[in-house]
Amino acid sequence: MNVPAPLLILVAAVLWGLLGILGKNAQAAGVGALEVALWRAVLAGGLYALHAGVTRARLPRGRDLLVTAIFGILGVSVFYGSYQLAVRAGGASLASVLLYTAPAFVALLGWGLLRERPGWREAAAIAGTLAGIALISLGGGQGVNVTGAALGWGLIAGFTYSLYYLYGKAFFGTYAPHALLAVALPVGALGLLPFVTFSAKTPGAWASLVAIAVFSTYLAYLAYGAGLRRLPATRASVIASLEPVVAAGLAALLFDERLSPTALLGAALVIGAALSLSVERKPRGELAARVE
Repeated sequence: MNVPAPLLILVAAVLWGLLGILGKNAQAAGVGALEVALWRAVLAGGLYALHAGVTRARLPRGRDLLVTAIFGILGVSVFYGSYQLAVRAGGASLASVLLYTAPAFVALLGWGLLRERPGWREAAAIAGTLAGIALISLGGGQGVNVTGAALGWGLIAGFTYSLYYLYGKAFFGTYAPHALLAVALPVGALGLLPFVTFSAKTPGAWASLVAIAVFSTYLAYLAYGAGLRRLPATRASVIASLEPVVAAGLAALLFDERLSPTALLGAALVIGAALSLSVERKPRGELAARVE
């Protein structure tokens, strides 16, 4: 079955947009934010490991294994955990928008670590991101808690998410992405384990946790990767930017979360800045930055 590439990217964006919604559902059922993150890493990591085993993908060794383990702590333990904490503190829509600060962090990291000279586009995007965060902070909204904790966890999520680009730029050309994630996610789960308090879970909570791992992590990546192989990165970035729109729409429908007009303008600035930076990436780097 030949599925159109734009449809595959759209499916990935919708599945990623469900991440905060499903996480909020699980938390409402009594599962702690960090336990949600832990189960996401455990269950999705198992799927990636199975995928790597079936395809006989080469796993990282030596120094590459060490770097992948460090990435597992930062890109899985901290990223997965901070995102769910942002959902708990501020709501699913706010967490999804703040995640889109990642491209601005990529530009700053490229400037600071890779000595990539920023151009006017990067400078404008970083300024737009900062202005957007300021407007979101001032605007708030109904059912959206724009607190220091919500902004802090959301920005930490955006920063650690940006590390996927740098890590992917170095390793996704050498190893299959699912082989790297088969290592990084279990390491990330171990990093979260000491901070998790386990709770009794209802069938509904388990359904949300499984859906996060299967749909919003494993299948979303597969759909995006398949679509990106047949679609220019620029078009893929534009379609994928529907993710926070999906998250905000569902949060309004299911949880009565509504950003104020001022906060919506700020969200538009953040997403617009992310788009202006994302369309400059090569397909390989784009894939690296989109594995949520």
